[in-house]
Amino acid sequence: MDNDLLDVVIAGGGPGGLNAALVLGRSLKKVMLIDEAKPRNAVTLKSHGFLTRDGISPTVIREIAREQLKAYKNVTVMEDVIEDVERNNDLFITKTRNGQTVMSKKIIFATGMKDHLPSIPGLQSVYGKTVFHCPYCDGWERKNQPIALFGNGAALLPFVKLIFNWSKDLIVFTNGPASIQDEEKRQLAHHKINLVETPIAELQSNNGNLEKVILQSGESFHRKGGFISSTYERQGSMIPARLGVPLNDKGEYETHEHGETNLEGLFIIGDAKNTFTSLVGAASQGYEAAVKINSQFAAENWEAGLLQNK
Repeated sequence: MDNDLLDVVIAGGGPGGLNAALVLGRSLKKVMLIDEAKPRNAVTLKSHGFLTRDGISPTVIREIAREQLKAYKNVTVMEDVIEDVERNNDLFITKTRNGQTVMSKKIIFATGMKDHLPSIPGLQSVYGKTVFHCPYCDGWERKNQPIALFGNGAALLPFVKLIFNWSKDLIVFTNGPASIQDEEKRQLAHHKINLVETPIAELQSNNGNLEKVILQSGESFHRKGGFISSTYERQGSMIPARLGVPLNDKGEYETHEHGETNLEGLFIIGDAKNTFTSLVGAASQGYEAAVKINSQFAAENWEAGLLQNK
């Protein structure tokens, strides 16, 4: 691709960004997708809930998508990190870590969230293997198993209710005093769910397989899998915020329909606007945003043609 003005720059090469690139490429648009190749689901061995791709590694899904994009010579995929984006005369000027500068009429941020797991010794060894955050992705594989559920605060009980769908053999570990209401404790007890407030010393595992939750008191509990109610996620990129796109109280970017933002020409899709979207959800949003963008270009070109004939 030469250095001419691009139609769209896409920041982020997950399912949302890749699907947006595919639809825009098929719409004859000149597109560059810039991806740092550090996806949120890098620790995940298998993805689930994505029709025709159930049980496939997310890495393989990305590889298939990139291979299919090669058919569209108007789409370039570049492995790099976007350091800054400026807006000048209704154009977006994107600068990368490797010194590239590209200009585009529109830009899509599909940069997602970055997880910041709590500092529980041993958690990194099991996360993405036998301890997870999304039950729709991994609940089936843990069904009816002895489950450790890690979490605290107002979001704890709703998450417990959800995980209870897949296994009734639950122990809740709050890793310190439980910040929940007495009524919530009563409900846990009613469903025979043990609430453990003693701080955790470590998670014992073998090749990523959770075996024990060991407390600082020395007591231990045998568990085969687990779920964590929050990964303390944060935005993968703060560039939209610097450009004036507001964040809500959950740290998500505020958007309108189709991922449009208050800044004309800037779209945000996927986890950056929803915290957790799922592979198929992000891909759907990429499709939707791409269709909206192409419709805008089509309308602009049509009107420009009418003006030329006057």
